[in-house]
Amino acid sequence: MNDLCADIGYKSINHVGEQLCGDHVDIAQDGDSTVIVLADGLGSGVKGSILSTLTSKIISTMMTAGLPIEECVSTIAATLPVCSERGVAYSTFTIIHLIGNETAELIQYDNPLVVFIRGGQNTDYPRVEMNIGGKRIFKSVIKLQEDDLFVAMSDGCPHAGIGTAYNFGWQREDIIAFLEPVSLAGYTAKTLSTILIDECNKLYGGEPGDDATACVVRIRRRVPMNLLFGPPANRDDCTRMMSLFFSKEGKHIVCGGTTASLVAQYLNKPLCPTLAFESPDVPPIAKIEGVDLVTEGVITVNKVVSYAKNYLEGNEEYETWSMKRDGASLICRLLFEEATDINFFVGRAVNPAHQNPDLPINFNIKMNLVNALSASLEQMGKRVKISYF
Repeated sequence: MNDLCADIGYKSINHVGEQLCGDHVDIAQDGDSTVIVLADGLGSGVKGSILSTLTSKIISTMMTAGLPIEECVSTIAATLPVCSERGVAYSTFTIIHLIGNETAELIQYDNPLVVFIRGGQNTDYPRVEMNIGGKRIFKSVIKLQEDDLFVAMSDGCPHAGIGTAYNFGWQREDIIAFLEPVSLAGYTAKTLSTILIDECNKLYGGEPGDDATACVVRIRRRVPMNLLFGPPANRDDCTRMMSLFFSKEGKHIVCGGTTASLVAQYLNKPLCPTLAFESPDVPPIAKIEGVDLVTEGVITVNKVVSYAKNYLEGNEEYETWSMKRDGASLICRLLFEEATDINFFVGRAVNPAHQNPDLPINFNIKMNLVNALSASLEQMGKRVKISYF
């Protein structure tokens, strides 16, 4: 094993007038094996959604269990419901199988070929053609390096702009030329997929003529991060909590006024509040020498939870938190974009200021915020550990 990990993100837009997407992405993990499947069902709407969901679920489950691709394809053929209009059951798929974050196995059937970018440049990779059940399938094996980028997509991406911006759609070479400079900016996989799909939507004039999905896999090194939220229930545990927190490798984030005061005492450094309200709904940050970021507690973390949920859905608020300098935005950039392994140190002390019945804040809300944020971070593919004091 190495210290590499996979940052995985995807985004879809639906065919105009459809509530369901005919594309589906499924991610399954088992030990050091990760299987990512992007399936594109025949048609769009309900039919396409059923076909693509079944295909991606069957493949990811079977491959994670170690079954060969031949069995996966035959199971799909026997399982998919037949379309009453066309008389066929059909779903294309792209599989990215990561083994120990050392090797990537690509298996591609009838979707646009995966774009592989290394060092900011499109890189060709060998493909072996297989015939499985009458289906022409390409298989590739690639040894992974840091900053390798894989971009899988449904055919809604190269079809973007047909008859408007482009005569023949957004050709593969055009998509590559768009991705190469963007790949060097250090964006997360989710952000890269959002940028690509937003561009497709623009080329469709905001009315997509097909479902379009982009799934991005970015290979990166593990980056630890530590967040301290709230004082311990027993003041005698304060020194132990602080020593464990500061002994951890990586950056250190402190949330909460009382918590920040305790940290300043432990480090024997002054707590320096700032009065700059970068955002009207987020309290100002503070500074302590030896701490990377000091913010207010519940209100700030609640905002981070809101941004995290949006990040996992449409990611429309990316432009807000990626540019602002308030405490919540700064935490988002550290946790969502920079960190891969996050250690939460959560104090169980009850804040007397939160016991006012006129305030919608209580002890349970703080615990719920931690649980909600950690769940969202795990959905982003982060490793999360919570220690309570």
